[in-house]
Amino acid sequence: MAKKTKPLSAEEFAQRVVTMQLLSQSQIQKIWAEFGTRDLQLDQLQQLLLGRELLTNFQVDKLMRGQKSGFYYGDYRVLYMVGAGTFARVFRAVHKDTGEVVAVKLLRQRHCKDVRLVEQFCREGEMGRTLRHPNIVPIYEVGSQDNQHYLVLEFIEGRNLRDFLKVRKKFDSLQATELAVDMAAGLGYAFERGIAHRDLKLSNVLVSARGNAKLVDFGLAAMDESISDEALVNTPNPRTIDYAGLERATNVRRGDLRSDVYFLGCIYYNMLTGVAPLTETRDRMQRLSRKRFDRVEPIQKLEPSLPIIITAIVNRAMDLDPDQRYQSPVDMVADLKSAVRRLKDGSAQDATAGEIGRTVRTVMVVESDVEIQDVFRDRLKRSGYRVLVIGDPRRALGRFQDSSEAAHCVIFSTDRLAEEALEAYRQFGADPLTESVPAILLLARKHLDWHDDIEQTAHRKVVSMPTKFSKLEALLGQLIASDESREKK
Repeated sequence: MAKKTKPLSAEEFAQRVVTMQLLSQSQIQKIWAEFGTRDLQLDQLQQLLLGRELLTNFQVDKLMRGQKSGFYYGDYRVLYMVGAGTFARVFRAVHKDTGEVVAVKLLRQRHCKDVRLVEQFCREGEMGRTLRHPNIVPIYEVGSQDNQHYLVLEFIEGRNLRDFLKVRKKFDSLQATELAVDMAAGLGYAFERGIAHRDLKLSNVLVSARGNAKLVDFGLAAMDESISDEALVNTPNPRTIDYAGLERATNVRRGDLRSDVYFLGCIYYNMLTGVAPLTETRDRMQRLSRKRFDRVEPIQKLEPSLPIIITAIVNRAMDLDPDQRYQSPVDMVADLKSAVRRLKDGSAQDATAGEIGRTVRTVMVVESDVEIQDVFRDRLKRSGYRVLVIGDPRRALGRFQDSSEAAHCVIFSTDRLAEEALEAYRQFGADPLTESVPAILLLARKHLDWHDDIEQTAHRKVVSMPTKFSKLEALLGQLIASDESREKK
């Protein structure tokens, strides 16, 4: 016969509260003083603590179970769980000293023994700490304790887009487009820093109480390209398979940045129609099949009343030819903002598909100094260019392996990169994929003695520093214009 467990007394419960550092001994003493006795019913004490918001139901339940962990992660006291996914659970928490409200994302215990998943989780956190944009949820800390791994993020008052759609069914054109602007802007900011999302879906878009969209979980951006198909099919996250299926269907290498543009288009399509464009299935081989992407119902067929300017954006974002797709979310932002203006002034129905996708010239800047990167980004954007800044010359060359139209011109700077930039400039001119793409090599003052040994052509120029930015912009414009004229002939 099993031995009966002695019921927990109010005083024993209070001691557990103090032991777990949820309240101090002095706080408990004040409560005893209010009652004038410690001889209370357990539920009387609990109701008082809950009523005064000194404890939460989540904490009470853990205390009653005798659990001794999960009350704190670092300096943050957990209040309650707000969501759960395949890899992690998310809790609302507060800083023990400042009371700042945050979200704590905790890797599920069953994944903590998988070294690859733990590394991926921590990599997501470290990468996220570098991103600061109004449309990306910031990560403040990456931590581990007692073989548990967690991230500390900004807590967003609101719901994710999936939950919104369950209630709303679909959004009107204006609201859907404004949310799409937010998502594309956040994604474009990450793209300019060489970071892809690789897990775009409704549940990874949070809508704040103010109605702004914020992206979370840049979790698969650095996924190993060498992973086998067998391992891919067995991955816990179905979205990983969706990305691989798209890239297999469109004959691009795994990790193509334009895949995020396609899945951003999927979210926009879903908001406008209330229907997911890709057939939902648990069969992982079907998720990899090209047929799934070929069978997407045209949005204009589902929603014939949508303005052409809207359907044209969706169709371009979801084009199965990656070269016809938006090459960056930044390009998509321009069209989305134009659509918002049209929707607000009532002229959206008069717009034509021809207004979408006007050529925005892209300049890639290969420079590792953050301050110089910012100067290039600011000056060239003001001149109407889309600017793609990359700090690693090898990664810059790799972008052209993904797409021969990654940029209209590339500027290589030797200031910090020195021989790395010079070698990349030479490789760029020798590679058949890029030999026709205009390029400029900026020689820092300390490298001017290299000048005479560097080959120059009609579309490859060397500029000695210092020089006026206006002269650099003039040369840039000449090279791009000359290249476009040559292509037309």
